Parts: sequence; C-alpha cells; structure tokens
Amino acid sequence: MKRTGVDRRLVLGVAALAGGVLAWLSFSVFMAWSSLNTTLRLQFKPLLVRALESAGVLLALMLVVGLLAMAWAVRALLRAYVEPAARLAEEGRLLVNTEVERGLTPQGSAENRALAQVIEQLVAQRSRLRKDMDARVAEVSHGIEQERSRLAALMSELTQSVVVCNLDGRILLYNQRARVQFKALSLAPEVAGGAELIGLGRSIYAVFDRKLVAHALENIQQRMLRGAGEASAQFVTTTAAGQLLRVQMAPVRSVQASNLPQTEDSVADRAELTGFVLMLDNITSEFEAESARDQVMHALTEGSRSALANMQAALDVLDYPDLEASTRERFQRVIREETRALAQRIGSLEADAARALKARWPLEDMLGADLVGAAMRRIETVTGLPASLLEVDPALWLKVESFSLLQALVYLSGRLAEEFGVRFVQLRLSPASGSAGKAQLDLIWSGQVMSTETVMSWELDAMRVGGESLRLTVRDVVDRHAGAFWFERERTRHHAFFRFLLPMAEPQAQVPASTFVRQESRPEYYDFDLFKTTEQTRSLDERRLGDLVYTVFDTETTGLDPAQDEIIQIGAARIVNGKLLHQECFEQLIDPRRTISAASVPIHGITREMVAGQPVIAEVLPAFHAFALDTVLVAHNAAFDMRFLQLKEKTTGVVFDQPVLDTLLLSAVIHPNQESHRLEAIAERFNVPVIGRHTAMGDAIVTAEIFIKLVPLLAERGIVTLGQAREAAQKSYYARLKY
Repeated sequence: MKRTGVDRRLVLGVAALAGGVLAWLSFSVFMAWSSLNTTLRLQFKPLLVRALESAGVLLALMLVVGLLAMAWAVRALLRAYVEPAARLAEEGRLLVNTEVERGLTPQGSAENRALAQVIEQLVAQRSRLRKDMDARVAEVSHGIEQERSRLAALMSELTQSVVVCNLDGRILLYNQRARVQFKALSLAPEVAGGAELIGLGRSIYAVFDRKLVAHALENIQQRMLRGAGEASAQFVTTTAAGQLLRVQMAPVRSVQASNLPQTEDSVADRAELTGFVLMLDNITSEFEAESARDQVMHALTEGSRSALANMQAALDVLDYPDLEASTRERFQRVIREETRALAQRIGSLEADAARALKARWPLEDMLGADLVGAAMRRIETVTGLPASLLEVDPALWLKVESFSLLQALVYLSGRLAEEFGVRFVQLRLSPASGSAGKAQLDLIWSGQVMSTETVMSWELDAMRVGGESLRLTVRDVVDRHAGAFWFERERTRHHAFFRFLLPMAEPQAQVPASTFVRQESRPEYYDFDLFKTTEQTRSLDERRLGDLVYTVFDTETTGLDPAQDEIIQIGAARIVNGKLLHQECFEQLIDPRRTISAASVPIHGITREMVAGQPVIAEVLPAFHAFALDTVLVAHNAAFDMRFLQLKEKTTGVVFDQPVLDTLLLSAVIHPNQESHRLEAIAERFNVPVIGRHTAMGDAIVTAEIFIKLVPLLAERGIVTLGQAREAAQKSYYARLKY
C-alpha cells in the first residue's frame, strides 16, 4: 500500500523559498524607491502604475512559473539529499535493531551513496563479530543443549501426557501425547483439529477447575512443609466435553529451594514452588467399559432372581397330593438346597460388584492430619466460621477423594451457620471403634436440636459451596468412599456431630519413573522462559510488548465487501515470549453458503469445491475465539479482517473484544518515509521470505515474522507498552482508513 498524500516537506520548502524571494524583492524595491527624490518619485509613479496595469497578467504568469521552478528545485533537493538520507536512516535502524542482514540501496547524492557504503561495511563488520560471538556462545551452551536433548529423550519415553505449568496455570511445556490428548478433549475437534485448548502460554484452567488445581497444590505444599521429599497429589476430574481424566501432579521447585540442605530451618524455604507438572490419563473408555460390565452383571442378577422365583413356583407344584411322599420330600429338599446356594452366590456376586463400583472412582492416600488441616482452612475461608481441632490421630492415613470430601464438610458447615446460627465448628479424626479398616471423621458443633428428617434432606440435597451449586450430594460423596454418614448427639458435652466413616490406608511409596513404558512422542514444544511471570494485575495497556501473548491471524474472503461477502478461510499462529510457535496454528476452511467471486479465486486459490462440506462460520468462530483467548490480536490491515468478524457478532454470539495491533500501521510509524507498506514490501525490507502469499495461514506467518521484528524498532522510539503502540498506530496516516 503506497501513500498518496502531498509531501508536507515539499509544501513547506516551496513556501519558505517563495517567501524568501518575495522578501528580497520587496526589500530591493523599497531600497530603490527610498533612494529617489520627491520629483523623480512623482514622475515614475504614473509610469509604474501604467506598466503594472498593462503587464499584470504577465507578471502573474512569471510568478507562477517561478513558484513551479522553485517547487521543482525543492523537490529535486528533497529527492537528492533529504529523502535518501531519511530512507537510509530507517534502513540503518532496521539493521541495528534487528537480526536482518541485507544490502542497502545507494540513492541520492554522491555523499549519500558513500555513506551507504560505509554503513554496509560497518554492518558487515558487525556480522562478523556477531558470528564470532555466536560461535563462542554455541560452545558454552553445548552442555545446556545436551541437557535439553536428554530431557527430550526422557519425555519421548513417557506413556502419559505431560504438561508443565507455572503457578499462574500457564503452560510451559507439553509433549506430543498431551497435544493429541487435548485435541480429543475439544468440544469441536473437527474445527482446526481441536487446536484451541493446548499451547505455550495458554491457561490450563481451560480444561481443569481452578479450585481443584489449587486444592492439589495446597496438599503438595503441606506435605513439603512436613519435609516430604517426593510430594505429589492425584485427582480425577471431568472435562467440559464429558471426558474423565486421572491427573497426577508433582511440584516444580525453585533452583534455590532445590539446593537447600534438608534441615528443619530450611523446610519452609524448600516448599517454595515455581510451577507444577501434570501427568494425564484419559480413563473415559476404561470407566465406560467397566460401567457396561456392571450393567451386564446387574441384568444377570435381576434375571437370576426371576429364575429363582420360577423355581420356587415349581416347588409349590410338587406339593400336589398324588406324588409319593418320600419322592416329594427328597426333591423338595434338593431343590431348596440348590436354590438357597444359588441365591447366596448371586447375592455375594452382587455385593462384590457394588463394592467395586463404589471404589472405582480413584482415591488417593492422604495423611489424616493434612485432610483435617485443609478442611479447617477451607471452612474458615468459604463460610467465615472459626474451625478448630478437637482430636486428631497424627499417624492415621486415609484413602479418600479429598476434593469432594472437603466440599461436603464446607457445605455442611455453611448450612449449620445459615439455618441454625452455629458460631464455630470442631473437627475430630480417629480410628473407628468396631469397624476394622475404617476411620471416623466428625464435624462437631454446639447448638439447638436437629431432627433426623433435616439431616436426611441435607444428605440428599445437591451441595452448594461458596455460591456455586454442585451436582454432588453428601450421599454421593459417602458412596464414593464406600463409607457411611450419620448424625449423633453427645448430651454430656452438649455437642452434636456429623460422622463420616472413611476407609483407612497405609502410606504408599512413589512410583518410580522407570515403570513407565516407551512412547514415540518427542517434546517439540517448550519455552522455559515463561517461568519468569509478570504481574498479572497490570492492565494490558500497561504491559510491555515483549511480555504479551499474540494471535496473528488472516482471513480469506469471497470478495472485498464485508457487508456482502463471507469468510472462507481463517489462519492464525501464536507468538509467545517473542517466539513464533509454528506448531501451534489454527487453519480452517469455511463453507460460506454462497458463491465465491471469480475475481478472487486466482488470488487465494480457494474454489467452491474446496469449501463444500466444511464447517460453517457459526461453528468455526467459537473455536477460533477459544484459540485466541487471553491474547492480543495482530493482523496486517486489521481493519478489514476485524470488520468481517464484527459483522458476525449478532449471528454467532462471538465477540472479539481483545486489543488489536496492525502491522500496516506500525510499519508506517517505524518507516514513515517508505513509499509502500504492503505486506510484500515490508517483508522485503525485513528480509522475511514470503511463502504461501494470499493464503490465510501463509499471510499470518509472514505477518507474525514481521511483527516480531517490529517490536525492537518500536522500543527504539520509546514505544514499549501495548498502550503506547496502539496510541502511535492511531496517529498514523493509514489509521484513517475505514471498512
């Protein structure tokens, strides 16, 4: 795109030169007139007036010709000296502030050409020095690369999906198995391959409940504070797509904390975390298969009961009086014994199946004191009730699903406070008397009498915790643990309590990494610099451009009129920590449900046959919105693409309200003296190869490469934050274009 406006410098130059000439002529006439005496002035004045009247048109034409001559002279001076120098300065800044290596184009005067040659020599010298420095850095970093290769090899051997996150839940590393796993969790896997869930810098909370992860981290930190060397946590959760995941979490400690000696004084410091590792297993199919077997078993038992009823009816027939007494007695005894044995076997089988079903939801081994401590903190945080310990066996281990159990304790405490005015609660944990392998966890309070009907209704109502309604009930939580729940009063102490009967467990050793079997994936995607998190409370406009995550996108359309034409392709790539992630892309053809302009087909190469059967825009935009969530949008000539997206807000309900940066406007800010800001022209200046031009994905990649090179040039002009970049772009000439 070329700028077609009038050069302001030309106008100012002509005006200044014309003003100087007029001032000189006026001064000369004034001085000549002043030198004449009064007689001569009276003689020349009529002659001068008549000369001006007869030759006025000629003088005006001469003035115009003079102005044109001056304009030509100023324009020649600008082209020979000013414009080449300005372009040379811009190209020089490009070479200084980026990694671009390209020759300069000598233009203008001999002095400018000589200066360009000197700059090229300096650039060549810098390139040699940079190569020498790179060689030395490569030697020093050889050991680091070996460690990285070992990490890649280790990750490739893991059978599980592995995701590493920082404490903000942003993904720092993942392996190919995790990438495939997350695509299977997508709500729209057929759109762009389900690429909207996983990626460097993305939030893991798009898949997992934030409270669930925070609870697991809290458990890990408590174990680390007790001095546990290999603290970890395990939980099971369901995703929005209905998948069932088993997750094992391990901590990532800071380097300083990892190197501290194992002493009592350093325990708190050793618990300092910088992130966490998640190892995922999708157990949906396994769970569904076992549930199907349970249904078969249930149908079998019900059918057996029916058969037993028929056998019992046959026994009644044997009571007919025409049968011999001894024969009748013998058959009746045999049939009754077999019937009783069969009933016992079926009853035992059904009980075993029921126990297996309750225990199938994975439970984790947890120190009872940790569970009670977490319950106290959660009750006080959510309900505001003071909570204290009455009695806890410090050596007691439980086999529990701690998240749902804590939800039940918080729910019951909240209802006690709301409906019975309870002012404090206490917790007690001890081995259950008379129930081997069980522990009893009591929630104790003082207050008015509660009826059995009230307790039963609380047990069967859906739990509500912190203003959120859950699908679980207290009965569900108890059944999940194959335990029991009831209400009792201690009249001597004037106390009442809810009692949970929970399974006990022995401490389990950590499973060594050598038990994992080989997998073919490699960790191609990692960026450990994301551990250096910035303040999350700052607004986006105040954040530095280098700290933000970007989605660089482009669209191809049936034509150039956003009000009438439709999007037929979206391509996008992500920039995280200043790096273009080629493997994290969004590319999707779209069925426009209308004809494609014949004039546009040679440009983008997309025909009606290619988009037939593809998803429509209402299916693609939600997936693209999820892909671009929590990022800044970047496009070239973004006003055009954004207009197409804005016109779809009413029909799709998808609103792209994040900030937008335009490489066209930013290029005009950085290089105001360049004649063209078309994508190809900018790519040529930055030495960016153009591959796949006029395809959405190809243009998005080129735009991303250009944007990465623009950021340091903006910083050189003092434009370092998003707000400053947007403000500078809005002041450029091309910001006046509307669609």
